[in-house]
Amino acid sequence: MKTRIPLYVKKNHVMVWLMALCMAASGIARIFLFAGNGLWTGVILPVIAVVMYALVAGFSGEERFYKTAIPVWLLGICYGVQFYPAMKGTLWLYIVACVCILIFCVGYTAVASGWAGKQWLLLPLHVLALAGLIAACEGINWSWVPEVLMMAGMILLVGGVKVHTDDKYHLTWGDRIDGRRVRTASTMEQITAYFMPNRNGANNMFEESVEISELERYVRRKRREGYAGFGVSHVIMAAYVRTVAKYPALNRFIAGQKIYSRGEDIALCMTVKKEMTAEAPDSLIKAHLHPGDTAVDVYHKFAAQVEAAKDEMENTNADNTVDAFMMIPGLVLKFVVWLLKTLDYFGMVPAFLLEVSPFHGSVYFTSMGSLGIKPVYHHLYDFGTVPAFCAFGRKRRAQELVKGEVVERKYMDLKFNLDERICDGFYYASVIKYFLRLLAHPDVLDNPPETIEKDIM
Repeated sequence: MKTRIPLYVKKNHVMVWLMALCMAASGIARIFLFAGNGLWTGVILPVIAVVMYALVAGFSGEERFYKTAIPVWLLGICYGVQFYPAMKGTLWLYIVACVCILIFCVGYTAVASGWAGKQWLLLPLHVLALAGLIAACEGINWSWVPEVLMMAGMILLVGGVKVHTDDKYHLTWGDRIDGRRVRTASTMEQITAYFMPNRNGANNMFEESVEISELERYVRRKRREGYAGFGVSHVIMAAYVRTVAKYPALNRFIAGQKIYSRGEDIALCMTVKKEMTAEAPDSLIKAHLHPGDTAVDVYHKFAAQVEAAKDEMENTNADNTVDAFMMIPGLVLKFVVWLLKTLDYFGMVPAFLLEVSPFHGSVYFTSMGSLGIKPVYHHLYDFGTVPAFCAFGRKRRAQELVKGEVVERKYMDLKFNLDERICDGFYYASVIKYFLRLLAHPDVLDNPPETIEKDIM
């Protein structure tokens, strides 16, 4: 398979600012020089396209430069419509013009997406396109101005475009901002999501128990080392993170009937109370962890989020977002929620909303033990991306017969609700066995994993 060469441009690069100025000037000039040759294709859509080009390159260019191809195609459609009157009804000439537009759009998309070699190929493409636009303007006149400014902006941007050299995966067509598309999964895995489109219609529920003598000893040792508040929750989360390091398919999710992988971003979600009272409000916390994190790393990252959520003087971003939604009238809110679901289906929810959403993440943990009760089977959310829910309850004692003697042991019960579509049963079984082994021998969580496995592309 041909290697993709992902391109990017930094938003603070001088060429990006010059490009934005040219695009703004082009849009303004197009409005003032409008000659009445089609309002939509002559002004409105081209202005939208140049603004979109500047915004995508300026704000998303570091990871999604390939999306500048969208306004380029929009411009291509506008010129295709406008060129027919300019060709004075000459059909063959119009066909040649449309073919040239198509070649430019396809060529730009191929280069911007990283499939057609180096970024310098954008320069001759733009120069040839500028020459063609000028030729279509029938001699030197003011109609040149918007086109020259627009193409000048695109040519200037080429000077700021670079190639990613970090050997990491970078997003491309079909990916989401919160995950990359898993394109080489088996056909059975890929088609399953179409027959089971809802997460709650594809969930598996089961429970396990773990003997916690070693786990409690580990927790006590960590507290003696100065990690105040270190508890069972941190060990469970650290074990989950370590399990993802060995079994990366656990960090997948289903969205829009497609399989995606979060890669090395493990988004752990939990709901906490600001106070342990019935009246105290709930607050969402979300910690972004890495497969290489140790138990101490998990402790520090999660503790920072918990403290922010429990601060009585300050609401979290999630709380503020929910408050803003609840200010919307009921019928309008119903439409807004439908719109969010539609955007989520196509992977178009803004990043800031994904960050505050309790429905988007790698796994949701809930501690029933802190409430003094057994764990529950918590449902998954059909909206969003969370494919796993883990609930753990209070500690319990059990009398067991060992070699003819009654021995008292301490256990903790865990209940899981998992989306079966992200991986098969054998893989899940391996995940759970490894996860329980880590909880039984938590000392290994003090050190980073020797290797971090990569999910399939």
